[in-house]
Amino acid sequence: MKPTGLRRTKIIFTIGPATDSPEMLEQVIRAGADVCRINMAHAKHDYVRQVVARVREASKKAEREIAIMMDVKGPEIRTGDVATPIELKPGEIFDFTVKPGAQGGEEVRSVDVNYRDLVNDIRVGDTVLVDNGLIRFEVLEKNDAKIRCKVLIPGKLGSRRHINLPGVRINLPALTEKDVGDVKVAVECGIDFIALSFVREPNDIEKLRHLLDDLRSPARIIAKIEDQQAINNLQDIIKCCDALMVARGDLGIECPFEDLPIIQRRAVKTCLTYGKPVIIATHMLESMITSPMPTRAEVSDVSNAVFEQADCVMLSGETTVGKFPMQCVEAFDRISRRIEISGAGGLGVQPQLGSDQAKMLRSAVVMANELRAAGIVVFTRRGFVAQGIAALRPECSPIFAFTNMPVVLRQMRLLRGVEPIYATFGSDPENTVQKAIGMLTQAGHVKPGDKVVVVSDILASDRLINSIQLRNVE
Repeated sequence: MKPTGLRRTKIIFTIGPATDSPEMLEQVIRAGADVCRINMAHAKHDYVRQVVARVREASKKAEREIAIMMDVKGPEIRTGDVATPIELKPGEIFDFTVKPGAQGGEEVRSVDVNYRDLVNDIRVGDTVLVDNGLIRFEVLEKNDAKIRCKVLIPGKLGSRRHINLPGVRINLPALTEKDVGDVKVAVECGIDFIALSFVREPNDIEKLRHLLDDLRSPARIIAKIEDQQAINNLQDIIKCCDALMVARGDLGIECPFEDLPIIQRRAVKTCLTYGKPVIIATHMLESMITSPMPTRAEVSDVSNAVFEQADCVMLSGETTVGKFPMQCVEAFDRISRRIEISGAGGLGVQPQLGSDQAKMLRSAVVMANELRAAGIVVFTRRGFVAQGIAALRPECSPIFAFTNMPVVLRQMRLLRGVEPIYATFGSDPENTVQKAIGMLTQAGHVKPGDKVVVVSDILASDRLINSIQLRNVE
């Protein structure tokens, strides 16, 4: 039997040919998707404008406004074009060239690389991984035109293959010219989140934040951690960003694969400590690109993210080119709900509570937990009160976050356990509270006799003060 009630873990899907029709978008939204991701590694500007309009229209038809995230491509190193794929052999000597005419001659095969400073950043003895780590090289020597390597793990090298350099500090800009152009289109379209690829240090995030400020955009920044340098700076990155994405694709190439679960657990724990939303991404239901059912290992992987109390789980290729996009969203929904109602706890982390308001929010959560309240009702114009309560991970009470700002409503879709609701705020706080409880009763979220904890302003001596109230639903 399918569990009822609100799901706490949020679902992100990546839009593509499998999901970008108006009909499929409406179905995916009705099935419970919370955020639509646009991958700018493959999307053009005209496509972005079209799909944003489609998502907004589908949200209206489904009567459920969802958020949109643009995932910018970021800096990358790739091989050049080859006439035919190169079949590499174990132990073969091979050159990566950064200058025209630097080929090693007939005795040594080679391929061009699009990053001229590769020879300056890399050292003898470093590892070069190509095509998602399927082909591995060891650097033997270098000069100003090329690096000479030995093939450790052979394979077939095609055109424009992605290169990873584990442990190597790359001096590429955090925001490329393409990224800046993409962000401008995101702002034009009113996109809610910008995911910044290959974040290495807080300064990378600040560059994007300055750009968004200059463009007067309220979009929030999701930092994607994808290499060892990001792991070294994890705490500072989390403090600086608005949310974190554990991008396990490149991360699993850049770091030893056996370290990946430890990195994921550490990232979730640190995000919980600092009250920042965290997304677990990549290969979650990879087999469902061609299969209507997940593997048992995939079920366990998704379950682990829910057990850890991550805010979101994300679909990539499963919903861009997969044959069963709806089944993928439904699988996420089923797994998340089942784990959540099992009473499974998280990592036992308490957020750092520096301000008086943060301590007040903890009091509201303690009250809701002890009274087994049917919900925590908050009113917010920027979303931070809802985020603060969500970070405390209430045990059983969903968070009903009322806002009069459409962009804030969409951005709260990222927060675990938060059900955002649009409402107009009146001048009388009591009327606003009563109206909100009435809306929850009508929607079936609460019923007469239930207890709810309300975090709201109250009018006292002609001024508004913060309050925590216990209300019985009538």
